[in-house]
Amino acid sequence: MKKLLLLALLGVSLTACANTPKIKPIAQNANDTAPFPTAQEGVTRYAIHLPAIADENNAKVEVIIGKEMNVDCNLHNIGGTVKQEELKGWGYSYYVVEKAAGNISTLMACPEGSNKNQFVTLNHNLGLFNYNSSVPLVFYVPNDLQVKYRVWQPKDKILEANAE
Repeated sequence: MKKLLLLALLGVSLTACANTPKIKPIAQNANDTAPFPTAQEGVTRYAIHLPAIADENNAKVEVIIGKEMNVDCNLHNIGGTVKQEELKGWGYSYYVVEKAAGNISTLMACPEGSNKNQFVTLNHNLGLFNYNSSVPLVFYVPNDLQVKYRVWQPKDKILEANAE
């Protein structure tokens, strides 16, 4: 009889646990970046906190690293590398810009007065990031660079390719 009562009590408690609503943790404050290392001298830490959206699986994030420069009509880029590092014990990634150097450009002859201010970007091979509102995207970049981003989401239906 005691075993039956214990089994019934266990069944009720398991049912209660199974019916408890799942709550997605949302923490959009300064503590989000607390486990990440602080920026060293000469480096700025940028954190991209994405808001929750309806379908995060279909969204991507493009990260643009660069700086505002006065340039001529040539195509300009900043040389450098971005290294992905892991936050030990957490499994999160963060990204460090290394060796950001100079202005790489084409060498066309430009007409006088063609200079303009433009955001010149660092070419990196990071591609698009998965959209994740739970964890910030964290970048460490030299003080003279900035981090910007844009969110990509499909607007149209999926089209079929022709088999040839």
